[in-house]
Amino acid sequence: MEPNTVKPSQRPMRILFADDEPSIQELMRIELPRLGHEATVCPDGTTALAALDRTAYDCVVVDLDMPGVGGMGVIARVRATAPDTEAVIITGKSSVETAIEAVRQGVFEYLTKPCRLADIQAVLERVRNKRELTSRLRALERRVRQAEGSSHLVGGSAVLQSVRRLIDRVARSEAAVLVRGETGTGKEIVARAIHDGSSRADQPLVAVNCGALPEHLVESELFGHRKGAFTGADEHRAGLFEVADGGTLFLDEIGELPRALQSRLLRVLESGEIRRVGDNHPINVDVRLVCATHRPLEEMARAGEFREDLLFRINTFEIAVPPLRDRRDDIPALVDHFIRRGRPQTPPQAVLITVEALELLMAHVWPGNIRELANVIEYALVLCDELPILPEHLPTRFVGLQQSPPRPTIQVQATAADPIDSIAGVEGIGRPQTLRELEIEAILQGLERNAGNKPRTAEELGISLKTLYNKLHQVQGTALEKPA
Repeated sequence: MEPNTVKPSQRPMRILFADDEPSIQELMRIELPRLGHEATVCPDGTTALAALDRTAYDCVVVDLDMPGVGGMGVIARVRATAPDTEAVIITGKSSVETAIEAVRQGVFEYLTKPCRLADIQAVLERVRNKRELTSRLRALERRVRQAEGSSHLVGGSAVLQSVRRLIDRVARSEAAVLVRGETGTGKEIVARAIHDGSSRADQPLVAVNCGALPEHLVESELFGHRKGAFTGADEHRAGLFEVADGGTLFLDEIGELPRALQSRLLRVLESGEIRRVGDNHPINVDVRLVCATHRPLEEMARAGEFREDLLFRINTFEIAVPPLRDRRDDIPALVDHFIRRGRPQTPPQAVLITVEALELLMAHVWPGNIRELANVIEYALVLCDELPILPEHLPTRFVGLQQSPPRPTIQVQATAADPIDSIAGVEGIGRPQTLRELEIEAILQGLERNAGNKPRTAEELGISLKTLYNKLHQVQGTALEKPA
């Protein structure tokens, strides 16, 4: 029989075959690789269980009746630790009871002996087709999520366009990526965009926040554990590296990873092998790593808090995500995005927010970045029965921004002899007026002339609207710091 080789775009399926008949074992050792699969052939169920602890498989083909652990015992382990793995039963003693139990266990196919190699080949092709359809479905789901904004970078600012170009370039490679940025800037969205643009897009993207895991559970979460490895380990469990096999693992806040586990992570990245807690058998994994942090890892490395060799390993390619204050031009688009996400039935032509409310959002510093903006819009939508969002729908911390900033009292006593020296200070202090104070005075006068219209004032003064907002923010900060 001619081998049914896999397509170049397909990776070989990993097959675990278990049967106690030596002739069938030998046949499968020869024929399964000829059919384009990676095969592990076991003589009994106990050996098959050990293989499952070491490697993740696409399909398990087991004889129902084997000495010791039977086929259903192997399948039960598969369902507990790797539910995406398909199971096929081969048996010479078929019965209604075993068939019903096989259905209950979610067995893909039930073959009776004697069965031909062609029968096994046909079943494995159906397994492959099902897995491909599942991958396509997951890819479609990811595209839907992307359309909803889960992996979509919103905005058109120059700095964001630069980030997009970096993502496009690195996504096509297998390089490890370190995403840097303040809390709330959208580092996970960048990681999702990298994954969705890669050749691994049809495989899992697994995300974990290293800072959110209890230190004593981090190792088990990443690498898995064997039953009985520690108190509470009541069953075998695959770690996130195994779950992400073939896809991408996103380690958020990598700077929070305990130093003891940094060494283990480095070994995994260098060897491509993991070991479950309590197990000495290595498991091969194929995972692309994307990490993120808001912490200065170089400083941590110099202080001995982060391994320098691990930093070099995860930082093959770096992407810096700008804070929202450096991309204020994106705020209107982000506001539109969050409002429509919260009110998906809103007509395209609807007015979503008033100019006054948007001006308040533009003037804010956004220490919490995009996450803070999303929360503000969610808050406003709760208070807003009908669009558009008004200033009064915004949180109370924006109330102060609605009032015009305090205007300094300027006293000018000009003389023809020395006009410069004759400028009196602010509020009668008697010192010369600074350039900043003159600038503020010009802005305030412009706002007064234009009845508070900021775009018109900016145009009149020959500055950008963004610069005007920054100056007004400085004025507010000065007013707050000014002694009584």
